Amino acid sequence: MNLLIILPNWLGDAVMATAAIETLCECLPHARLTLVGSFVSVEALKHHPYCRRAVVDRTKEGGSRLINTYKLAKELGPHDAAVSFRNQIHASLLLKLTGTPRTVARKSLHSALLLTDAVALPRDIHLVQQYQILAGQLCGEPATPPPLRLFIPPERFERPTLGINPGATYGSAKRWYPEKFAAVAAHFADRYDIVIFGGPGETEMADAIEKDLIAGGVGNCKNLAGKTTVEQLIAAIGGLSLFITNDSGPMHVAAAYQVPTVAVFGPTRHHETSQWENRKSAIVRHDMECAPCMKRECPLKHHECMKSIGAEEVIEAAERLVG
Repeated sequence: MNLLIILPNWLGDAVMATAAIETLCECLPHARLTLVGSFVSVEALKHHPYCRRAVVDRTKEGGSRLINTYKLAKELGPHDAAVSFRNQIHASLLLKLTGTPRTVARKSLHSALLLTDAVALPRDIHLVQQYQILAGQLCGEPATPPPLRLFIPPERFERPTLGINPGATYGSAKRWYPEKFAAVAAHFADRYDIVIFGGPGETEMADAIEKDLIAGGVGNCKNLAGKTTVEQLIAAIGGLSLFITNDSGPMHVAAAYQVPTVAVFGPTRHHETSQWENRKSAIVRHDMECAPCMKRECPLKHHECMKSIGAEEVIEAAERLVG
């Protein structure tokens, strides 16, 4: 079966969709996957053994997006079935224009008008479970989601390694503070080498952590912020012994490799986007009246949901995981 899959745009959401993709591959014999998505999501998932084609969606780049969507649909052509994990009008239109006879997506005005199966999804369950319901629409039954899965081989570090991830692409409200990350890393530096991660726009935070560590006499640290490809980032995270992170895409990558992880949560819904089925994971968060606000920046300007979390709380959670 030729199956067209529209991936979520964000790295974390794409990784959370891998459970549903595995379900589709199990229930649809000899599935041949065409993956369409953002550069980041395609780079992360194109290594799937059933992937026959991976296409970066560039319909927003130059000219009319409507015309570009039409051209991409004709380039992709009809498949036996298609599912969109992206709740967006151009994704629904793309599936419609391919001429694929069975098309599935989350229920919305545009999907109800354009697709054959517009599925109502509850908002009070984990995003992995929401994606699984879409897979179940094609498979005929809502199976229990399997573990997340990525097919990039993990890096093999010479010594036990702690990863620090101070960034979060969504916005500053999701980011804990560099000096607190540095304090956690310094606590574990006698047991682990330290690797600092971050995207091209997160180098300032990573540099601040590195500077604090060096000033404190920690020499076994490496700053990879802005220096890795998507594949290299995933491989490095997959090989870690321990990971300290914000709610972010790398957090979900760690879950796919079952890396012991402590995640710091502030303004987001931890019940919906926490690590899926990681046997060694912990969340550090504080209950607050204003959280979860789901804002990119703190609307009240105090950021207490993250500011009030101390380094010692994260250290204690990590010690319980590795002790």
